[in-house]
Amino acid sequence: PSQCCQISRTMIFGKLFNARWSIERTRRDHGLRVDSEKLVSVSKQIYSLLSQVKEVTALEELRGLEGVGASAYFSAFDEMILGDKETFSFQGRSRRPPLDAVNAMLSFAYSLLAHDCASALESVGLDSYVGFLHRDRPGRTSLALDLMEELRPCMADRFVLTLINNRQVKAADFQYMESGAVLLTDSGRKTFLKHWQEKKKETLTHPYLGEKLPWGMIPYIQALLLARYLRGDLDAYPPFLWK
Repeated sequence: PSQCCQISRTMIFGKLFNARWSIERTRRDHGLRVDSEKLVSVSKQIYSLLSQVKEVTALEELRGLEGVGASAYFSAFDEMILGDKETFSFQGRSRRPPLDAVNAMLSFAYSLLAHDCASALESVGLDSYVGFLHRDRPGRTSLALDLMEELRPCMADRFVLTLINNRQVKAADFQYMESGAVLLTDSGRKTFLKHWQEKKKETLTHPYLGEKLPWGMIPYIQALLLARYLRGDLDAYPPFLWK
């Protein structure tokens, strides 16, 4: 349990770090169009959690801190949406089913990212079904869910925000069901996947390796670093800290 917590807290530290940086990036780039005071407040709240996460020694306590951070982060998410608030208003996370267009895209992005993380883990010889933070359940790729935690804000959430703010998706891309569920249409999914593949080709400098890589390689690199740590080649697992 202590080793599970050690790895998990590194991943959750990465998640909160990247969530805060996403907020700061919006504040920096669109300061005149957003409620900066609110974003500053949430950013400070998440920052205060980082030191707590580094010291935590129990998984349940870590899950609690992650929950507090996620709640704070999503309370500011609507503020980062800059256009067409009638279609893309966000009042909170909803799943199974998603209840608005933003949640429909977040859920789809997370499923794509989880698949990429599972493939990356299997390719470096790790069992994607055995997790450290997420408990093992039949049919659930728990380790992929662990690995994707730190990548959610920068690879999935930020991608969804870009689609909305660049007007690459529109109201017609969504299907509104009688049950209240909101789903992407077939054409909406095609648009989403087209831009997702394009995003994966964009390059960035990996913060730990210092090498220029396409975004699509990031899950593989993190899986490789995790495997190296588990096999004793690294002293600690270095999370992906977006910059």
